[in-house]
Amino acid sequence: MHDDLSPALEAMLMLATEPVTVTELATALAAPEAEVAAALAALAAWYDETGRGFALRELAGGWRYYTREEYDEVINRWLLEGQVGRLTGAALETLSVVAYLQPISRGRVSAIRGVNVEGVLRTLSARGLVAVVHQDPETGAHLYGTTELFLEKMGLKSLEELPPIAPYLPDASLLEAELAELVAQAPAEAPADPQLPTEAETADE
Repeated sequence: MHDDLSPALEAMLMLATEPVTVTELATALAAPEAEVAAALAALAAWYDETGRGFALRELAGGWRYYTREEYDEVINRWLLEGQVGRLTGAALETLSVVAYLQPISRGRVSAIRGVNVEGVLRTLSARGLVAVVHQDPETGAHLYGTTELFLEKMGLKSLEELPPIAPYLPDASLLEAELAELVAQAPAEAPADPQLPTEAETADE
Protein backbone atom coordinates (compact mmCIF):
# COMPACT_ATOMS: atom_id res chain seq x y z
CA MET A 1 0.00 0.00 0.00
CA HIS A 2 1.01 3.60 -0.47
CA ASP A 3 1.39 4.27 3.25
CA ASP A 4 2.54 7.87 2.84
CA LEU A 5 -0.62 8.96 1.00
CA SER A 6 -3.23 6.54 2.33
CA PRO A 7 -3.94 8.15 5.75
CA ALA A 8 -4.37 11.61 4.22
CA LEU A 9 -6.59 10.25 1.45
CA GLU A 10 -8.77 8.46 4.01
CA ALA A 11 -9.09 11.63 6.07
CA MET A 12 -10.18 13.74 3.09
CA LEU A 13 -12.53 11.18 1.60
CA MET A 14 -14.17 10.58 4.98
CA LEU A 15 -15.49 14.14 4.81
CA ALA A 16 -16.45 14.10 1.14
CA THR A 17 -20.17 14.47 0.40
CA GLU A 18 -19.67 13.82 -3.32
CA PRO A 19 -17.06 12.01 -5.44
CA VAL A 20 -13.64 13.73 -5.41
CA THR A 21 -11.45 13.60 -8.51
CA VAL A 22 -7.87 12.39 -8.53
CA THR A 23 -6.79 15.85 -9.66
CA GLU A 24 -8.43 17.50 -6.63
CA LEU A 25 -6.86 15.01 -4.24
CA ALA A 26 -3.44 15.29 -5.87
CA THR A 27 -3.58 19.08 -5.68
CA ALA A 28 -4.47 19.00 -1.99
CA LEU A 29 -1.65 16.56 -1.25
CA ALA A 30 0.87 18.19 -3.60
CA ALA A 31 1.50 14.73 -5.02
CA PRO A 32 1.63 13.34 -8.58
CA GLU A 33 -1.75 12.22 -9.88
CA ALA A 34 -0.36 8.81 -10.85
CA GLU A 35 0.72 8.15 -7.27
CA VAL A 36 -2.63 9.30 -5.87
CA ALA A 37 -4.52 7.08 -8.35
CA ALA A 38 -2.36 4.10 -7.39
CA ALA A 39 -2.90 4.79 -3.68
CA LEU A 40 -6.66 4.97 -4.18
CA ALA A 41 -6.72 1.70 -6.09
CA ALA A 42 -4.62 0.05 -3.36
CA LEU A 43 -6.96 1.32 -0.64
CA ALA A 44 -10.03 0.09 -2.52
CA ALA A 45 -8.47 -3.36 -2.96
CA TRP A 46 -7.44 -3.50 0.71
CA TYR A 47 -10.97 -2.68 1.89
CA ASP A 48 -12.30 -5.46 -0.34
CA GLU A 49 -9.73 -7.97 0.91
CA THR A 50 -10.34 -7.19 4.59
CA GLY A 51 -14.14 -7.34 4.28
CA ARG A 52 -14.91 -3.87 5.57
CA GLY A 53 -18.50 -2.68 5.79
CA PHE A 54 -17.69 0.10 3.36
CA ALA A 55 -15.97 0.32 0.00
CA LEU A 56 -13.99 2.97 -1.84
CA ARG A 57 -15.36 3.33 -5.37
CA GLU A 58 -14.64 5.40 -8.44
CA LEU A 59 -17.98 6.70 -9.68
CA ALA A 60 -19.22 9.78 -11.54
CA GLY A 61 -15.68 10.90 -12.26
CA GLY A 62 -14.38 10.76 -8.70
CA TRP A 63 -13.75 8.67 -5.58
CA ARG A 64 -15.96 8.33 -2.49
CA TYR A 65 -16.77 5.91 0.33
CA TYR A 66 -19.96 3.84 0.04
CA THR A 67 -21.56 1.26 2.29
CA ARG A 68 -21.63 -2.25 0.89
CA GLU A 69 -24.82 -3.60 -0.62
CA GLU A 70 -24.91 -6.63 1.68
CA TYR A 71 -25.53 -4.29 4.62
CA ASP A 72 -28.47 -2.46 3.01
CA GLU A 73 -30.98 -4.23 5.26
CA VAL A 74 -29.11 -3.23 8.41
CA ILE A 75 -28.85 0.38 7.29
CA ASN A 76 -32.51 0.50 6.31
CA ARG A 77 -33.51 -0.73 9.77
CA TRP A 78 -31.24 1.83 11.38
CA LEU A 79 -32.65 4.77 9.47
CA LEU A 80 -35.99 6.02 10.72
CA GLU A 81 -38.76 5.15 8.32
CA GLY A 82 -39.97 8.17 6.38
CA GLN A 83 -36.94 10.34 7.15
CA VAL A 84 -35.21 9.51 3.90
CA GLY A 85 -36.70 11.34 0.94
CA ARG A 86 -37.78 8.93 -1.77
CA LEU A 87 -38.91 9.43 -5.33
CA THR A 88 -42.40 8.24 -6.19
CA GLY A 89 -43.07 5.76 -8.95
CA ALA A 90 -44.11 8.59 -11.25
CA ALA A 91 -40.81 10.39 -10.71
CA LEU A 92 -38.82 7.18 -11.21
CA GLU A 93 -40.64 6.49 -14.47
CA THR A 94 -39.92 10.00 -15.72
CA LEU A 95 -36.28 9.72 -14.64
CA SER A 96 -35.99 6.41 -16.51
CA VAL A 97 -37.36 7.94 -19.71
CA VAL A 98 -34.86 10.79 -19.50
CA ALA A 99 -31.97 8.43 -18.69
CA TYR A 100 -32.56 6.12 -21.64
CA LEU A 101 -33.73 8.62 -24.29
CA GLN A 102 -31.69 11.73 -23.44
CA PRO A 103 -31.42 14.39 -24.59
CA ILE A 104 -35.20 14.59 -24.61
CA SER A 105 -37.78 17.38 -24.44
CA ARG A 106 -40.50 17.70 -21.82
CA GLY A 107 -43.11 17.33 -24.55
CA ARG A 108 -41.73 13.99 -25.66
CA VAL A 109 -41.50 12.70 -22.08
CA SER A 110 -45.12 13.72 -21.57
CA ALA A 111 -46.15 11.93 -24.79
CA ILE A 112 -44.38 8.75 -23.72
CA ARG A 113 -45.82 8.73 -20.20
CA GLY A 114 -49.26 10.02 -21.18
CA VAL A 115 -49.28 12.72 -18.49
CA ASN A 116 -47.97 16.23 -18.08
CA VAL A 117 -44.53 15.82 -16.48
CA GLU A 118 -43.71 19.51 -16.00
CA GLY A 119 -43.97 19.33 -12.19
CA VAL A 120 -42.13 16.02 -11.98
CA LEU A 121 -39.26 17.30 -14.11
CA ARG A 122 -39.09 20.38 -11.91
CA THR A 123 -38.77 18.15 -8.85
CA LEU A 124 -36.08 16.00 -10.48
CA SER A 125 -34.20 19.15 -11.49
CA ALA A 126 -34.42 20.52 -7.94
CA ARG A 127 -32.93 17.30 -6.64
CA GLY A 128 -30.07 17.58 -9.11
CA LEU A 129 -30.87 14.36 -10.97
CA VAL A 130 -31.73 15.93 -14.35
CA ALA A 131 -30.83 19.21 -16.02
CA VAL A 132 -31.29 21.06 -19.30
CA VAL A 133 -28.36 19.94 -21.45
CA HIS A 134 -29.29 21.20 -24.92
CA GLN A 135 -31.87 23.16 -26.87
CA ASP A 136 -33.63 21.77 -29.90
CA PRO A 137 -32.39 23.89 -32.85
CA GLU A 138 -35.70 23.54 -34.68
CA THR A 139 -38.30 24.00 -31.93
CA GLY A 140 -36.24 25.78 -29.27
CA ALA A 141 -37.46 23.23 -26.71
CA HIS A 142 -35.25 22.51 -23.73
CA LEU A 143 -33.71 19.05 -23.88
CA TYR A 144 -33.15 17.23 -20.60
CA GLY A 145 -30.45 14.80 -19.58
CA THR A 146 -29.21 13.15 -16.42
CA THR A 147 -26.46 14.62 -14.22
CA GLU A 148 -23.29 13.45 -12.50
CA LEU A 149 -25.33 13.16 -9.30
CA PHE A 150 -27.61 10.69 -11.08
CA LEU A 151 -24.59 8.54 -11.95
CA GLU A 152 -23.39 8.75 -8.36
CA LYS A 153 -26.76 7.75 -6.89
CA MET A 154 -27.11 4.90 -9.38
CA GLY A 155 -23.58 3.66 -8.74
CA LEU A 156 -22.54 4.07 -12.36
CA LYS A 157 -19.33 5.33 -13.95
CA SER A 158 -21.12 6.34 -17.14
CA LEU A 159 -24.45 5.99 -18.94
CA GLU A 160 -22.98 3.06 -20.87
CA GLU A 161 -23.40 1.02 -17.68
CA LEU A 162 -27.18 1.43 -17.65
CA PRO A 163 -28.77 -2.04 -17.92
CA PRO A 164 -30.25 -2.84 -21.34
CA ILE A 165 -33.90 -1.92 -21.53
CA ALA A 166 -34.73 -3.60 -24.85
CA PRO A 167 -36.01 -6.86 -23.27
CA TYR A 168 -38.73 -4.87 -21.50
CA LEU A 169 -39.90 -2.89 -24.54
CA PRO A 170 -41.82 -3.76 -27.71
CA ASP A 171 -40.00 -3.86 -31.02
CA ALA A 172 -37.77 -0.77 -31.13
CA SER A 173 -38.82 0.30 -34.63
CA LEU A 174 -42.52 0.07 -33.75
CA LEU A 175 -41.94 2.01 -30.53
CA GLU A 176 -40.06 4.78 -32.29
CA ALA A 177 -42.76 5.03 -34.94
CA GLU A 178 -45.44 5.31 -32.26
CA LEU A 179 -43.47 7.96 -30.36
CA ALA A 180 -42.87 9.95 -33.55
CA GLU A 181 -46.59 9.94 -34.26
CA LEU A 182 -47.43 11.09 -30.73
CA VAL A 183 -44.92 13.92 -30.85
CA ALA A 184 -46.08 14.99 -34.31
CA GLN A 185 -49.68 15.21 -33.13
CA ALA A 186 -48.84 17.33 -30.08
CA PRO A 187 -47.49 20.91 -30.06
CA ALA A 188 -43.70 20.99 -30.17
CA GLU A 189 -43.43 22.15 -26.58
CA ALA A 190 -46.75 23.32 -25.20
CA PRO A 191 -46.42 25.39 -22.01
CA ALA A 192 -48.50 23.07 -19.86
CA ASP A 193 -49.56 20.13 -22.10
CA PRO A 194 -53.24 20.91 -21.37
CA GLN A 195 -54.40 17.80 -23.26
CA LEU A 196 -52.69 15.57 -20.71
CA PRO A 197 -53.58 14.98 -17.05
CA THR A 198 -51.17 16.63 -14.65
CA GLU A 199 -49.34 14.74 -11.93
CA ALA A 200 -49.19 16.66 -8.66
CA GLU A 201 -45.73 18.02 -8.18
CA THR A 202 -45.97 17.64 -4.42
CA ALA A 203 -46.43 13.91 -4.82
CA ASP A 204 -42.82 13.58 -5.90
CA GLU A 205 -41.20 15.62 -3.18
